[in-house]
Amino acid sequence: MAETITEFHGVFPYLVSPLDAGGRVRTDVLGRLCDDLIKAGVHGLTPLGSTGEFAYLGPAQREAVVRATIEAAAGRVPVVAGVASTSTADAVAQARAYQKLGATGILAILEAYFPLKDAQIESYFRAIADAVDIPVVIYTNPQFQRSDLTLDVIARLAEHPRIRYIKDASTNTGRLLSIINRCGESLQVFSASAHIPAAVMLIGGVGWMAGPACIAPRQSVALYELCKAQRWDEAMALQRKLWRVNEAFAKFNLAACIKAGLTLQGYDVGDPVPPQAPLTAEERKAVQQVLQEIA
Repeated sequence: MAETITEFHGVFPYLVSPLDAGGRVRTDVLGRLCDDLIKAGVHGLTPLGSTGEFAYLGPAQREAVVRATIEAAAGRVPVVAGVASTSTADAVAQARAYQKLGATGILAILEAYFPLKDAQIESYFRAIADAVDIPVVIYTNPQFQRSDLTLDVIARLAEHPRIRYIKDASTNTGRLLSIINRCGESLQVFSASAHIPAAVMLIGGVGWMAGPACIAPRQSVALYELCKAQRWDEAMALQRKLWRVNEAFAKFNLAACIKAGLTLQGYDVGDPVPPQAPLTAEERKAVQQVLQEIA
Protein backbone atom coordinates (compact mmCIF):
# COMPACT_ATOMS: atom_id res chain seq x y z
CA MET A 1 0.00 0.00 0.00
CA ALA A 2 1.42 3.41 -0.97
CA GLU A 3 2.27 5.62 1.98
CA THR A 4 0.98 9.20 2.14
CA ILE A 5 3.06 11.25 4.57
CA THR A 6 1.30 14.20 6.16
CA GLU A 7 2.28 15.99 9.34
CA PHE A 8 -0.50 17.22 11.62
CA HIS A 9 0.07 19.94 14.22
CA GLY A 10 -1.64 22.95 15.73
CA VAL A 11 -5.34 23.70 16.15
CA PHE A 12 -7.92 21.30 14.68
CA PRO A 13 -11.45 22.42 15.60
CA TYR A 14 -13.94 19.61 16.14
CA LEU A 15 -16.65 20.83 13.82
CA VAL A 16 -20.35 20.82 14.61
CA SER A 17 -22.77 19.07 12.24
CA PRO A 18 -25.39 21.69 11.26
CA LEU A 19 -28.76 20.09 10.49
CA ASP A 20 -32.09 21.54 9.46
CA ALA A 21 -35.43 20.48 10.95
CA GLY A 22 -35.65 17.59 8.49
CA GLY A 23 -32.24 16.21 9.42
CA ARG A 24 -30.49 17.42 6.24
CA VAL A 25 -26.95 18.71 6.61
CA ARG A 26 -26.75 22.47 6.15
CA THR A 27 -23.74 22.29 3.86
CA ASP A 28 -23.78 26.03 3.18
CA VAL A 29 -23.50 26.85 6.89
CA LEU A 30 -20.80 24.23 7.42
CA GLY A 31 -18.90 25.50 4.41
CA ARG A 32 -18.96 29.09 5.67
CA LEU A 33 -17.83 27.98 9.12
CA CYS A 34 -14.94 25.98 7.64
CA ASP A 35 -13.87 28.90 5.44
CA ASP A 36 -13.94 31.33 8.38
CA LEU A 37 -11.97 28.93 10.59
CA ILE A 38 -9.30 28.55 7.92
CA LYS A 39 -9.12 32.32 7.52
CA ALA A 40 -8.72 32.56 11.32
CA GLY A 41 -5.56 30.47 10.97
CA VAL A 42 -6.51 26.98 12.15
CA HIS A 43 -4.18 24.23 11.03
CA GLY A 44 -6.78 21.59 10.16
CA LEU A 45 -10.43 20.60 10.44
CA THR A 46 -12.00 17.59 12.13
CA PRO A 47 -15.55 16.66 11.14
CA LEU A 48 -17.38 13.97 13.13
CA GLY A 49 -15.56 14.34 16.41
CA SER A 50 -17.53 14.35 19.66
CA THR A 51 -18.76 17.89 19.04
CA GLY A 52 -19.86 16.74 15.59
CA GLU A 53 -22.39 14.36 17.20
CA PHE A 54 -21.13 11.34 15.27
CA ALA A 55 -23.08 9.02 17.58
CA TYR A 56 -26.38 10.68 16.59
CA LEU A 57 -25.99 10.75 12.81
CA GLY A 58 -26.84 8.20 10.13
CA PRO A 59 -24.38 7.08 7.44
CA ALA A 60 -25.67 9.51 4.79
CA GLN A 61 -25.50 12.45 7.21
CA ARG A 62 -21.97 11.54 8.25
CA GLU A 63 -20.81 11.30 4.65
CA ALA A 64 -22.46 14.63 3.80
CA VAL A 65 -20.62 16.31 6.69
CA VAL A 66 -17.26 14.90 5.62
CA ARG A 67 -17.84 15.73 1.95
CA ALA A 68 -18.87 19.33 2.73
CA THR A 69 -15.82 19.83 4.96
CA ILE A 70 -13.41 18.50 2.34
CA GLU A 71 -14.99 20.67 -0.35
CA ALA A 72 -14.82 23.77 1.86
CA ALA A 73 -11.21 23.12 2.86
CA ALA A 74 -10.27 22.79 -0.83
CA GLY A 75 -6.82 21.49 0.08
CA ARG A 76 -5.91 24.53 2.19
CA VAL A 77 -5.68 22.55 5.46
CA PRO A 78 -5.82 18.84 6.32
CA VAL A 79 -9.21 17.28 7.02
CA VAL A 80 -9.11 14.48 9.59
CA ALA A 81 -12.48 12.74 9.39
CA GLY A 82 -13.97 10.89 12.35
CA VAL A 83 -14.69 7.18 11.96
CA ALA A 84 -16.74 5.54 14.70
CA SER A 85 -18.60 2.26 14.99
CA THR A 86 -19.27 -0.73 17.21
CA SER A 87 -18.37 -2.92 14.21
CA THR A 88 -14.89 -3.29 12.78
CA ALA A 89 -16.22 -3.93 9.27
CA ASP A 90 -18.35 -0.79 9.35
CA ALA A 91 -15.46 1.32 10.67
CA VAL A 92 -13.20 0.04 7.91
CA ALA A 93 -15.86 0.85 5.28
CA GLN A 94 -16.21 4.39 6.67
CA ALA A 95 -12.45 4.96 6.65
CA ARG A 96 -12.11 3.80 3.06
CA ALA A 97 -15.06 5.92 1.96
CA TYR A 98 -13.72 9.08 3.61
CA GLN A 99 -10.26 8.57 2.13
CA LYS A 100 -11.90 8.20 -1.28
CA LEU A 101 -13.74 11.50 -0.69
CA GLY A 102 -10.37 13.16 -0.09
CA ALA A 103 -9.84 13.09 3.67
CA THR A 104 -6.24 13.75 4.67
CA GLY A 105 -6.43 11.62 7.80
CA ILE A 106 -8.75 9.51 9.93
CA LEU A 107 -9.76 10.06 13.55
CA ALA A 108 -10.48 6.54 14.81
CA ILE A 109 -13.10 6.20 17.55
CA LEU A 110 -14.31 2.98 19.14
CA GLU A 111 -17.95 2.71 20.15
CA ALA A 112 -18.69 -0.31 22.34
CA TYR A 113 -21.85 -1.86 23.72
CA PHE A 114 -20.50 -5.13 25.09
CA PRO A 115 -17.19 -5.07 27.02
CA LEU A 116 -14.07 -5.72 24.95
CA LYS A 117 -10.68 -7.10 25.88
CA ASP A 118 -7.42 -5.38 24.99
CA ALA A 119 -6.76 -7.64 22.00
CA GLN A 120 -10.18 -6.83 20.53
CA ILE A 121 -9.73 -3.10 21.06
CA GLU A 122 -6.30 -3.22 19.44
CA SER A 123 -7.60 -5.20 16.46
CA TYR A 124 -10.32 -2.59 15.81
CA PHE A 125 -7.86 0.31 15.51
CA ARG A 126 -5.33 -1.79 13.63
CA ALA A 127 -7.96 -2.81 11.06
CA ILE A 128 -8.80 0.84 10.35
CA ALA A 129 -5.13 1.71 9.89
CA ASP A 130 -4.61 -1.31 7.64
CA ALA A 131 -7.51 -0.22 5.43
CA VAL A 132 -6.18 3.23 4.46
CA ASP A 133 -2.93 4.85 3.40
CA ILE A 134 -3.40 8.16 5.20
CA PRO A 135 -2.40 8.96 8.81
CA VAL A 136 -4.63 7.75 11.62
CA VAL A 137 -5.29 9.56 14.90
CA ILE A 138 -6.49 7.21 17.63
CA TYR A 139 -8.97 8.82 19.99
CA THR A 140 -9.72 7.80 23.54
CA ASN A 141 -12.34 9.44 25.74
CA PRO A 142 -12.91 7.36 28.89
CA GLN A 143 -15.68 9.71 30.05
CA PHE A 144 -17.94 8.52 27.23
CA GLN A 145 -16.46 5.28 25.93
CA ARG A 146 -17.07 1.87 27.44
CA SER A 147 -13.69 0.52 26.36
CA ASP A 148 -10.49 2.52 26.91
CA LEU A 149 -7.02 2.15 25.45
CA THR A 150 -4.40 0.96 27.93
CA LEU A 151 -0.80 2.17 27.73
CA ASP A 152 0.29 -1.26 26.49
CA VAL A 153 -2.26 -1.20 23.66
CA ILE A 154 -1.32 2.38 22.76
CA ALA A 155 2.37 1.44 22.62
CA ARG A 156 1.68 -1.53 20.33
CA LEU A 157 -0.56 0.55 18.04
CA ALA A 158 2.15 3.22 17.84
CA GLU A 159 4.30 0.67 16.00
CA HIS A 160 1.84 0.73 13.07
CA PRO A 161 3.23 2.93 10.28
CA ARG A 162 -0.02 4.86 9.81
CA ILE A 163 -1.02 5.28 13.47
CA ARG A 164 0.93 8.45 14.07
CA TYR A 165 -1.15 10.47 16.55
CA ILE A 166 -3.36 10.15 19.61
CA LYS A 167 -5.98 12.47 21.02
CA ASP A 168 -6.50 11.60 24.67
CA ALA A 169 -9.47 13.13 26.52
CA SER A 170 -8.85 11.32 29.80
CA THR A 171 -8.25 14.53 31.87
CA ASN A 172 -5.12 12.75 33.15
CA THR A 173 -2.15 14.83 32.01
CA GLY A 174 0.24 12.37 33.67
CA ARG A 175 -1.08 9.73 31.30
CA LEU A 176 -0.14 11.97 28.36
CA LEU A 177 3.41 12.23 29.66
CA SER A 178 3.51 8.43 30.06
CA ILE A 179 2.42 8.06 26.42
CA ILE A 180 5.10 10.52 25.28
CA ASN A 181 7.78 8.76 27.34
CA ARG A 182 6.67 5.32 26.18
CA CYS A 183 6.14 6.01 22.48
CA GLY A 184 8.57 8.83 21.75
CA GLU A 185 8.44 10.20 18.22
CA SER A 186 6.36 7.31 16.92
CA LEU A 187 3.13 8.73 18.38
CA GLN A 188 2.43 12.47 18.61
CA VAL A 189 -0.03 13.70 21.24
CA PHE A 190 -2.90 16.12 20.70
CA SER A 191 -4.57 17.75 23.67
CA ALA A 192 -8.33 17.60 24.17
CA SER A 193 -10.55 20.23 25.76
CA ALA A 194 -10.37 18.08 28.91
CA HIS A 195 -6.70 19.06 29.24
CA ILE A 196 -4.93 22.41 29.48
CA PRO A 197 -3.54 22.84 25.95
CA ALA A 198 -0.59 24.99 27.00
CA ALA A 199 0.44 22.37 29.56
CA VAL A 200 0.21 19.62 26.94
CA MET A 201 2.37 21.68 24.59
CA LEU A 202 4.89 22.20 27.40
CA ILE A 203 5.35 18.45 27.90
CA GLY A 204 5.70 17.74 24.18
CA GLY A 205 2.23 17.82 22.60
CA VAL A 206 1.81 18.96 19.00
CA GLY A 207 -1.50 20.83 19.33
CA TRP A 208 -5.10 20.22 20.21
CA MET A 209 -8.24 18.88 18.63
CA ALA A 210 -11.28 20.29 20.39
CA GLY A 211 -14.77 21.75 19.97
CA PRO A 212 -14.04 25.06 21.75
CA ALA A 213 -11.68 26.06 18.93
CA CYS A 214 -14.80 26.46 16.74
CA ILE A 215 -15.92 29.47 18.77
CA ALA A 216 -12.47 30.83 19.65
CA PRO A 217 -10.27 30.02 16.65
CA ARG A 218 -8.07 33.13 16.57
CA GLN A 219 -7.36 32.94 20.30
CA SER A 220 -6.62 29.21 20.04
CA VAL A 221 -4.17 29.79 17.19
CA ALA A 222 -2.53 32.64 19.13
CA LEU A 223 -2.09 30.34 22.11
CA TYR A 224 -0.50 27.66 19.92
CA GLU A 225 1.91 30.18 18.38
CA LEU A 226 2.96 31.46 21.82
CA CYS A 227 3.61 27.89 22.95
CA LYS A 228 5.63 27.12 19.82
CA ALA A 229 7.71 30.24 20.47
CA GLN A 230 8.17 29.09 24.10
CA ARG A 231 6.79 32.39 25.35
CA TRP A 232 5.30 30.57 28.31
CA ASP A 233 4.38 33.55 30.51
CA GLU A 234 2.31 35.08 27.71
CA ALA A 235 0.93 31.68 26.77
CA MET A 236 -0.29 31.01 30.29
CA ALA A 237 -1.85 34.46 30.57
CA LEU A 238 -3.88 33.73 27.43
CA GLN A 239 -4.55 30.15 28.56
CA ARG A 240 -6.06 31.35 31.84
CA LYS A 241 -8.40 33.60 29.87
CA LEU A 242 -9.36 30.88 27.38
CA TRP A 243 -9.95 28.30 30.10
CA ARG A 244 -13.40 29.82 30.61
CA VAL A 245 -14.37 28.27 27.25
CA ASN A 246 -13.15 24.85 28.40
CA GLU A 247 -15.11 25.21 31.63
CA ALA A 248 -18.32 25.99 29.74
CA PHE A 249 -17.66 23.08 27.38
CA ALA A 250 -17.27 20.69 30.32
CA LYS A 251 -20.32 22.04 32.13
CA PHE A 252 -22.87 21.79 29.31
CA ASN A 253 -23.68 19.25 26.60
CA LEU A 254 -20.76 19.37 24.15
CA ALA A 255 -22.64 19.92 20.90
CA ALA A 256 -25.28 22.14 22.52
CA CYS A 257 -22.60 24.42 23.98
CA ILE A 258 -20.66 24.93 20.76
CA LYS A 259 -23.80 25.15 18.62
CA ALA A 260 -25.15 27.84 20.97
CA GLY A 261 -21.87 29.73 20.76
CA LEU A 262 -21.80 29.55 16.98
CA THR A 263 -25.43 30.66 16.76
CA LEU A 264 -24.54 33.70 18.88
CA GLN A 265 -21.72 34.37 16.40
CA GLY A 266 -24.12 34.32 13.45
CA TYR A 267 -23.93 30.72 12.20
CA ASP A 268 -27.31 29.03 11.78
CA VAL A 269 -26.10 25.59 12.90
CA GLY A 270 -29.37 24.52 14.51
CA ASP A 271 -29.92 22.54 17.70
CA PRO A 272 -28.22 19.32 18.79
CA VAL A 273 -29.79 16.10 17.55
CA PRO A 274 -32.59 14.79 19.85
CA PRO A 275 -32.85 13.37 22.42
CA GLN A 276 -30.15 15.90 23.25
CA ALA A 277 -31.59 19.28 24.17
CA PRO A 278 -30.42 22.78 23.25
CA LEU A 279 -29.11 25.02 26.00
CA THR A 280 -31.67 26.87 28.10
CA ALA A 281 -31.90 30.66 27.90
CA GLU A 282 -29.90 30.90 31.14
CA GLU A 283 -27.20 28.57 29.83
CA ARG A 284 -26.98 30.50 26.57
CA LYS A 285 -26.39 33.67 28.58
CA ALA A 286 -23.48 31.95 30.33
CA VAL A 287 -21.93 31.01 26.97
CA GLN A 288 -22.50 34.55 25.67
CA GLN A 289 -20.72 35.93 28.73
CA VAL A 290 -17.72 33.70 28.08
CA LEU A 291 -17.56 34.79 24.43
CA GLN A 292 -17.63 38.44 25.47
CA GLU A 293 -14.83 37.91 27.98
CA ILE A 294 -12.48 36.29 25.46
CA ALA A 295 -13.31 38.56 22.51
